[in-house]
Amino acid sequence: MSARDLRSVGLFTVLAFALAWLVALPLWLGDGLASPWFPVVAVAMMATPAIAALVVVFFVERPRHRARVLGLRPLKPLPRLVGYAALGIAVPIALALAALPVGALLGVYPADFTGLSAFREMLDGQTGGAEIPMPIGVLVILQLAALPTAAFINLLPALGEELGWRGWLLPKLMPLGTIPALLVSGVIWGAWHAPLILLGYNYPDAPGWLAMSAMILMCILVGAVFSWLRLRSGSVWPAALAHAAFNGAAGSYLVFARAGEHVDTTQATVLGWSGWIVPLVLVVVLLATKQFAPFPVPPPEGSPDSPGSPAAEPTARG
Repeated sequence: MSARDLRSVGLFTVLAFALAWLVALPLWLGDGLASPWFPVVAVAMMATPAIAALVVVFFVERPRHRARVLGLRPLKPLPRLVGYAALGIAVPIALALAALPVGALLGVYPADFTGLSAFREMLDGQTGGAEIPMPIGVLVILQLAALPTAAFINLLPALGEELGWRGWLLPKLMPLGTIPALLVSGVIWGAWHAPLILLGYNYPDAPGWLAMSAMILMCILVGAVFSWLRLRSGSVWPAALAHAAFNGAAGSYLVFARAGEHVDTTQATVLGWSGWIVPLVLVVVLLATKQFAPFPVPPPEGSPDSPGSPAAEPTARG
């Protein structure tokens, strides 16, 4: 990794972190997560890695093919891109849901998979105790069936993060080696969440040091899955869909919990240690089968290396 690339990574990281803290400052000066501005601040904060990456790409490095450097292009071969985009939607949802029975088996997630008591309690609170017009099992199925749509609803905010983390940063770190790149990018991604995590987001009952440790470890594992999608597709779009789907599915634990029981997210759900077991197994399998090898992205049309360009054609010899 060149000294120039190290400087670019350092500048990107400082910008992303500084902008995140700046955007979150009203929460720290006000009512924290209880502030009515929290949803706006959270979405705005998700844009800060993209802003940092755009500043570095457009004003510092200024490569010729900026969209390719950010992973926005190329969009071909299309079947491969679509296939990894579908995996980007399905895999994070599967990981979030798989964390629940694993946590229940390990005794850290208070599950009620049959009675759905917490879900019933939540519905009663929303309807004022009125009768639900359909069986609760049907409602749960509809909830789960709607999870893939979250990947598209949340896509733009998720792209704000992924354009920075996996679009630009991950390829920059790959000269360090696959495992170091996954670790470093995961640590940076996790630590970037500090302005919200230290206010109690995701881990409301944990002290700051434990909440940040859990967030960083989760981001290393889940970020490795997103990185696999980015590297094997040659595009940031599958990773952005995965991030959006993951955010949409992470709250599913509320549907299957037991009413009146506290869920410790440092231990249960995909945010806690029991929920990291399945992602860890997946990442180990992907590493063992060399699935992090970057897909050779076709060169841009008109470039010296593109098929059909004069520089790519064999020189006629007399």
